[in-house]
This record gives sequence, structure tokens and C-alpha cells, in this order.
Amino acid sequence: MTGRGALMALAPSLLGMAACAPVPVEQAERSCLQDARSAVAPQTEVGLGVGSGGYRGGYIQLGVTSDYIMGRDPSDVFDHCVRRRSGRMPSRPLYDQPGWRG
Repeated sequence: MTGRGALMALAPSLLGMAACAPVPVEQAERSCLQDARSAVAPQTEVGLGVGSGGYRGGYIQLGVTSDYIMGRDPSDVFDHCVRRRSGRMPSRPLYDQPGWRG
């Protein structure tokens, strides 16, 4: 196999390993805020479609996580998520994170 062929054969595994690589702590903190919110209460979403012909349909979506059912502390959920994604502890506690409304 030529050098280019070998690289093309390895490309899928290299991309897969890159997806598992740790992310910066700040990025992990931003994405883990949603996990912490999900531990506080069920997440709901409502949609309604209206067009020129009138009502077109709607939906209601309810999401309940195991963290909420088990009554886990949102701060613990946040810390664990950040450690799992970045390999490091959060730079500040959940309750000091910008955007946190608990």
C-alpha cells in the first residue's frame, strides 16, 4: 500500500479517535450546562405550525433524564460531565457559571 493509500485507510480511525479527544474546559462547561439543567427539571418543548391556510399542526415534547429521576445534584452532574469531556475539573462551580439559572 502506498503512503497515500495507507493514510486513506487510517483516516476513519483517526477521525474516530479525534472525536474522543478531550475538549477545552471552557467548551465542556458550556455544553455541560444543559446536563445540569436536565437534572433540575424535565425539559419541555412545544411547537405550533401556522400557515396561510391556518393551523398546520403542533407537538409537545417532554424529556426526562435519569439524573432528574434519581434526584442527582445538578452541581455533581455538571462536575462529572466536565471531567468526562475535558479530563479536568471545571474552572468554577456550576452556580458561578455564566448562564446558570438554577
